[in-house]
Amino acid sequence: MPLLLALLVSAPLAYPPAPRGNVVDDYAGHSVPAPYRWMEDLDSPAVKQWIEAENALTFSYLKAIPERNRIRERLTALWNYPRTEVPVREAGQLWYRRNAGLQKQAVLYRAPNLEVLDPNALSPDGSVAMNQWEVSPDGHWLVYSTAAGGSDVRDLHLRNLRTGKDTGEVVPRVKFSGISFTRDSRGFLYERFKGTETSAAFAAANRFHQVWYHAIGRRQPDRLIFERTLHPQDGVGGDVSDDGRWLFLSSASGTSNNRLWIEDLVSAKKPRFDRMPSIVSAEEDSIVTPLGVAGGRLYLRTTFGAQNGRIVSAAIGDSNRAHWKTVVAETKDPIRGALLVRDRLVVVRLADVQSRLALFDLAGRPVTEVQLPEAGSVSNLNAKNGDPDFFFEFTSFLRPRTVYRYELKTGALTPFQAPDAPFDASQYETRALFYPSKDGTRVPLFVTAKKGIALDGTHPTMLYGYGGFNIALQPSFSPTIAAWLELGGVWAQANLRGGSEYGEAWHHAGMREKKQNVFDDFIAAAGYLEAERWTSPQHLAIRGGSNGGLLVGAVENQRPDLFAASLPAVGVMDMLRYQKFTGGFFWVDEYGSSDEAAMVPVLLAYSPLHNVKPGCHPATLVTTADRDDRVVPSHSFQYTAAMQAAQTCDKPVLIRVEVAGSHGYRPTDRIIAESADQLAFALANLR
Repeated sequence: MPLLLALLVSAPLAYPPAPRGNVVDDYAGHSVPAPYRWMEDLDSPAVKQWIEAENALTFSYLKAIPERNRIRERLTALWNYPRTEVPVREAGQLWYRRNAGLQKQAVLYRAPNLEVLDPNALSPDGSVAMNQWEVSPDGHWLVYSTAAGGSDVRDLHLRNLRTGKDTGEVVPRVKFSGISFTRDSRGFLYERFKGTETSAAFAAANRFHQVWYHAIGRRQPDRLIFERTLHPQDGVGGDVSDDGRWLFLSSASGTSNNRLWIEDLVSAKKPRFDRMPSIVSAEEDSIVTPLGVAGGRLYLRTTFGAQNGRIVSAAIGDSNRAHWKTVVAETKDPIRGALLVRDRLVVVRLADVQSRLALFDLAGRPVTEVQLPEAGSVSNLNAKNGDPDFFFEFTSFLRPRTVYRYELKTGALTPFQAPDAPFDASQYETRALFYPSKDGTRVPLFVTAKKGIALDGTHPTMLYGYGGFNIALQPSFSPTIAAWLELGGVWAQANLRGGSEYGEAWHHAGMREKKQNVFDDFIAAAGYLEAERWTSPQHLAIRGGSNGGLLVGAVENQRPDLFAASLPAVGVMDMLRYQKFTGGFFWVDEYGSSDEAAMVPVLLAYSPLHNVKPGCHPATLVTTADRDDRVVPSHSFQYTAAMQAAQTCDKPVLIRVEVAGSHGYRPTDRIIAESADQLAFALANLR
């Protein structure tokens, strides 16, 4: 280890002052101090001053790491290759986004490579994100969103594709919204919270989510289509069927299940929003996703009566779910995606966290299984009901994300603008392993490393996890993983309970009162890697973001002896107050909340902020963004302040606050910079 680095790692750091207040909350008889409550006022001078001081300390530390510049240079090279997203067919043409390599944001094209909209021209520094876009069925109009720092609050803009210019029509401050054109191309549906058309304050209130219709070019107010007046905290959505005849309406009080309605728009040429929608699924006890209408029957993907999912058909107007007809039955491998394309049902299942892609006819008879390039992950299935083909993205830990086109008539599978990443994957391999958790549950673990690696416990290892919200962590390529492998590292990804790797049962085994199972799974993964000599505690780092940031924070508190470095990103760290900010109330069905007396001791037992104790914690680099309105940065601020006050050894506890960033958005150059800092920090503390 170079002398400078040795001095850097061992030198005590002078952390910026973080005054402790005297706030004490009462949760169902539990008195809980909240000394850093003042950090919830994100715009206060005190918080801004603290952020500036923390960033100054963090970047001073990172700048002194010798490998930092080399890692950033290599990451830049690894990111510098063309990447195309899954295309959409509209007006008989293909539309897609593509990044030439190091562009801050991907550009929207019409095939073959005709530029339609370059968000880098709208925002040269990448500080305004273009998150969403939709082309009208006649190819005349484009609706696209802009959001400062990638915020969840977005403005919708209308562009005339014949002139290439914006019309000046703007729908401001939509949130948790889709974009769905009517088939006549005269207008589109979107979602917003009540009152946001006149004031931004209502977006923060997150009450009374509504579906609206905007008529293009007409000087008339937008039309309210759907809302849940008796359920102000429900999120809602509206989507027009591919043929324009049907409107699907949904609502959800959380992130797991939903209700579904269907409305007959009478005519695709002149849709009417004047009929009462018919209920399809009245209870919020399952996932119900419409695939389309064929032969007068509504096809649905659902977990009702099938925790691993099934495809059913239903008579339109019949709300009795007992009458649903199973078309593609449930199996032990959960369904993770489905499409209705012409007379075929396309179904993606997970078999031990690896994708299987198969086609069925509309009676549910197997037609063929699509032979994928290797063991890996299928995502972003896309096609309209009448298309002659469908597209999807395929990836693995060692294969860059590649778009494939499958032609229904011939069965041909071909890459669409295949990437050529500057990474030699032939030197590495991924092993699909399993290990026992604390209670004996068999948990999947993917380990990617150089071929022929000696299992001697000396390798810097990054253990990544998530474990929540019915999300499956599947094999996936990233330049960050590639860079870590080239640095001699091992990349391990644990498929913890709380996700959807084995269906709803796996999900429920990591929810609410059972959340500790997720942490136990992660701890057991670390123990397995160390027992099998992939690594050792002094060479192991843990990493996760959002719900995964909560995971890392909780596990770091519970077993600091197992890890040398910790990288919690945009984490949910205050489990007693998370539901009071932005969209946090949507997560209550996943976590439970302190508003439920019975859940208070459960949440208190693992809440990262409330379980920081004096002692020697692993070297920790917290990352967040000042405009994160999904998991507000005060979670990370308070957790960092508590950790810095509790640290009794010389291992650093730092926070890196991205300016003009959000929960999931960074322009490419900032992704590279943040990733390089995380890898450099980990390496500096794993030796």
